[in-house]
Amino acid sequence: MDPLLPAASWLMALSAVVSATACLGMWRSVPWQGRQSALVMAAAMITVAAGGGDTMIGLVLGVVLLASAMLGTAGVRGTPAANACCHRALVSLVMAICSFESLSTGERAVEAGGHGRHGLDGVLSVLVVAGVVAVVLWTVVSEWVLAPVHQGRTGRLLAVESWAMATGVAVMCVA
Repeated sequence: MDPLLPAASWLMALSAVVSATACLGMWRSVPWQGRQSALVMAAAMITVAAGGGDTMIGLVLGVVLLASAMLGTAGVRGTPAANACCHRALVSLVMAICSFESLSTGERAVEAGGHGRHGLDGVLSVLVVAGVVAVVLWTVVSEWVLAPVHQGRTGRLLAVESWAMATGVAVMCVA
């Protein structure tokens, strides 16, 4: 196994923990849907990094992340937090697809840093790469092009959370 891959799984876990901590730091500005998404992503990445490479654990993590992505956008339409909640849901969806993709390759998720060795020939691989590109572009556009919804401490924490999530999924795709 390549020595960089174990570090990549812990880097993904660290970015998820930073994201969840920033989300919890914004307490009232983030609806419960967003907080649960951030916490579920952090727990899933810690599980993957800690050695949860069993096939059944990968399946359960994929299902939990998929459910978290769906629940993460429930009832936030039209609120100022809708953009950030949809961003979190997209990250959860990409992580769920990555988990399912790792299962489809027949490899343990942890051996490849949370992502199966596959090349770019499978449909799930293409979805993972497209999702990672979408998350990174969403982060760049929302931070550099769009007017911020939140100011001050909340705006800074939201930026930290967004960039941590984008970093985590980018590392996941590269690993």
